[in-house]
Amino acid sequence: MSATLSTEDQQAVLTAVETIHQKLPFLIDLTINDRIGMAKLGDKTQAFVKKGVDIANQHHDLFPAGFLDEMRKDAQLFDALGPIRLALDRLRKQLEDTSTQVGAEAYAAARTVYTVTKTPFANAALRNAATDLGRRFGRKVRPKAEPAQTPSSTSPPEAAPSTPPSADATLGA
Repeated sequence: MSATLSTEDQQAVLTAVETIHQKLPFLIDLTINDRIGMAKLGDKTQAFVKKGVDIANQHHDLFPAGFLDEMRKDAQLFDALGPIRLALDRLRKQLEDTSTQVGAEAYAAARTVYTVTKTPFANAALRNAATDLGRRFGRKVRPKAEPAQTPSSTSPPEAAPSTPPSADATLGA
């Protein structure tokens, strides 16, 4: 991938996002607990809501006027938000995918630079750069863990022989 984003275009996109916020001033942020306890509207329940609105409109004398007005407004707003939500979901996915791709490419290039700075032909400045990059890239060496002892084991583990037994010792001589 080879692309750039000018400062002016970045600002124009941020301005467009701000315009979206201005055009949708009723947007809210739900907490996790709010989301958990709330009924979700899917394809089947959306049809249920539409049918409920139709029936309530046909029998408006059974429901308070304020209730019917709010029900209609909620159903209409949900329908109106659908295409916007789909378009923004697609845009969000494309932004995430593009960011992931260019991030991976930039990281691969930085690893190449790190590899070049560690070559034997690197001058002093590159060796210093390698040290600096190594602090950010290098893996930390973890100390070897002591073998876990079981509670029933009270004697220290036997040490492995440092030299193999001689042929005479294995033959029973």
